[in-house]
Amino acid sequence: MTEVTDTRKIPVQLTHAPAPDKRQPVSTYRLQLGPQFTFDDATQIIPYLKTLGITDVYCSPILQAAPGSTHGYDVVDHTKISEPMGGRIGFQRLADAAHAAGMGVVVDVVPNHMAVPTPLYLNRALWSVLREGAESPYANWFDIELSEAQDGLLMPVLGNRIGTVLANGEISLEKMVVPGFEDVGEQYVVRYYEHVFPVRAQTEALPLADMLDSQFYRLAYWRVAEEELNYRRFFDVDTLAAIRVEDREVFAGSHALLLELHDTGYIDAFRIDHPDGLADPRQYMARLHKATGGAWIVAEKIIEGDEELPPDWRCSGTTGYDASWRIGAALTDPAGVGLLLAQYVELSNVTESFESIEAKAKRQILDTSLKAEIVRLTDLLVKVCHADIRLRDHTRGSLFSALSALIVAMDRYRAYIVPTEPAPPVSEQAVCDAAARARPELDEDAATSLDVVVDLLTGQEVGSAGRTFEDARAEAIIRFQQACGAVMAKGVEDTAFYRYTPLTSANEVGGDPSRAAISTDDLSSWVANTTAHWPVTMTTLTTHDTKRGEDTRAAISILSEWPSLWRSLVTNLRARHAPDRPRDIDGQIENLLWQTIAGTWRPDGPIEIDRLVAYLEKAAREQKSWTTWTDPSTEQEEALYSYARAILSNEDTLRDLTDAYARTQISRDVTTLTQKTIALTILGVADNYQGEEITQNSLVDPDNRRPVDYEAIGQMLADLDERDTLPGNATLDQKKLWITSRILRLRRERPQTFASGHSGFTPLPVTTGHAYAFSRTLDGVPDVAVIVQRLPHQLADNGGFADHTVVLPSGQWRDVLSGNEFGEGAVGLAQVLDTLPVAVLARCSELK
Repeated sequence: MTEVTDTRKIPVQLTHAPAPDKRQPVSTYRLQLGPQFTFDDATQIIPYLKTLGITDVYCSPILQAAPGSTHGYDVVDHTKISEPMGGRIGFQRLADAAHAAGMGVVVDVVPNHMAVPTPLYLNRALWSVLREGAESPYANWFDIELSEAQDGLLMPVLGNRIGTVLANGEISLEKMVVPGFEDVGEQYVVRYYEHVFPVRAQTEALPLADMLDSQFYRLAYWRVAEEELNYRRFFDVDTLAAIRVEDREVFAGSHALLLELHDTGYIDAFRIDHPDGLADPRQYMARLHKATGGAWIVAEKIIEGDEELPPDWRCSGTTGYDASWRIGAALTDPAGVGLLLAQYVELSNVTESFESIEAKAKRQILDTSLKAEIVRLTDLLVKVCHADIRLRDHTRGSLFSALSALIVAMDRYRAYIVPTEPAPPVSEQAVCDAAARARPELDEDAATSLDVVVDLLTGQEVGSAGRTFEDARAEAIIRFQQACGAVMAKGVEDTAFYRYTPLTSANEVGGDPSRAAISTDDLSSWVANTTAHWPVTMTTLTTHDTKRGEDTRAAISILSEWPSLWRSLVTNLRARHAPDRPRDIDGQIENLLWQTIAGTWRPDGPIEIDRLVAYLEKAAREQKSWTTWTDPSTEQEEALYSYARAILSNEDTLRDLTDAYARTQISRDVTTLTQKTIALTILGVADNYQGEEITQNSLVDPDNRRPVDYEAIGQMLADLDERDTLPGNATLDQKKLWITSRILRLRRERPQTFASGHSGFTPLPVTTGHAYAFSRTLDGVPDVAVIVQRLPHQLADNGGFADHTVVLPSGQWRDVLSGNEFGEGAVGLAQVLDTLPVAVLARCSELK
């Protein structure tokens, strides 16, 4: 049973800043560590990062992961630092180098799950549970039930039904010395090709079928998982099993090494992976806050719409998806979005709204990859209702229908309701609003059951009096919220975002494709509110999980400024390639293909075809409309890839795309530099994803984990520093690196202005919508002023800035990018932005 004894309400008047004696990052540099980029590799670039202006190195997960892992989120051993990355010695060497350079170390933590690796013995904890059952010291670690009455933990690894596999002699009983368990000596194991499983004591002498039936696990055909999986996963990934970090012993065991490294000074701060998957995110944050003495902690929390981070979380904010989508949307032309929507409808013959597509995608996920989770939760609700005579007549069918409709209708990852506590009004309202949306989809019986489901899941007293705090009801509350997050992630980000493709730059983690464009006033209002409550949250443009890198998104978003040109170009190219186009091509994926080609175009031409094909495979299978990961339509997929190859091998088409790139280049360049400048200055701790200090045409992972040429970037920065100015013919890479380095160095010089409880934000008046300006204040006094250009195509059509102005605060100001100086009051935008489309002005009296 989930532990809920220490989840009493924490006072909401929190500073959300680290303790005074803890390090406060000002800027972070995200590194994707792995066998391909080790601790020693990271150590080598510390001097470059210091020169760039970074204050803290931000590492992807560092614990021992499954063999071949290139990302580290599939942890197999919490007691070891990744050996392929260099082990503990290598990590400590990296941390020592960072600290010697005056930099801090932030580490990504994976609290929610562990890998189910092949071979299984690599996860010692899970191996122990499957061998010893309830007698295992790790029996409480995993979100499973172990009892003699059950079939055991489902292991869906077989390529066929188990009867066929047994008949074919593909499963065998062997003896071996299991790596990691050498002290046990030889032990019996079950082998199925590369899979190895433990054998429960005193069952090895049984006939093979009986022996298998006696284990604490059940070997099964892989397709069985969809309906019968009996352990909670990370989303729908069978190879990632959830752990019960809400249990004090599990928290202690899974965090001991990381906390030791923090206590001994090697780790300064933490980033928490997907806390919405936890039983009680607030409890987890409180425990980690206490265990670290108040370290800087940020949560990878995806906030939907106007949702806000729960104020009682003991952390400093989010990892920045909420900032990223708003910055991009503020630089998108709303008029053009409508025209691109019309083009999408024409190309795809799909007229459904995003909300409708999202609901259907979530329903599909419920009916397929996450069906086992919903069945498991329904079983729990059936148990609750059957135990109470007043609720007993709510049938399994009506409860299942009500629950499914409610989860589909949820508009956020979860409602933060804790068993034994009154539901916060905002959380209760979120569930009730979802119920109102779900009700029209249900028949009378299910609608009646929906009322009961809502009361149960919001902790209300329903049915017989005095049963509100029963264990089964508490468990239902928790599992409902965990299921909501999984369905949101898989149904929206990993399905609907690949179906609704009018403007794919809007289809970003934490974003809202139905609000592809927002006003700068909306952006300012959100920043002002966030700064007041979460002054040291993280701001970013690119993460390892974003669907596209920041520059790719910028290049796609500018299509909203050029909708007529884009429509004409695609129409002509489609006509040219009609013989190449598959007759049954999915129009939504074709629209994504054309926008991907435009978004990844470089000055020297298109994206490499192998990269594009790999991306199309992932996009099409994630779309789940005509092909999937589990049931790929290889013939249709190959036809799509052939179409892409034909497009990128046609000289006339390449010429037309190059011409379009040239015509739109100013829009692309301006948007690339503007969004970077805003992200580095507007709020909290500025994060830079590896290599994004110059332009990248990255797509979704694993494409965004390609090697970064640090030697070349470092030399480029050294050349710029030697000149101490941008060359007149500077490339976009040089401009982006110049802007990034100068802003990061300014941040390092003025940490209190940018990332502290003394930091503030105030919009600055401009006389045109083609500029956006704000000041970062220190104790209420403007200290840095930022002015950027937006929607440059319209600006050019209108004759430029002409007499338009920005009003600068009192004092003298110097642009750290151009060296130009300005006085207070109204200043011409053409004058401020004469060198670059962005300006970052520092108050001269404080300038170092």
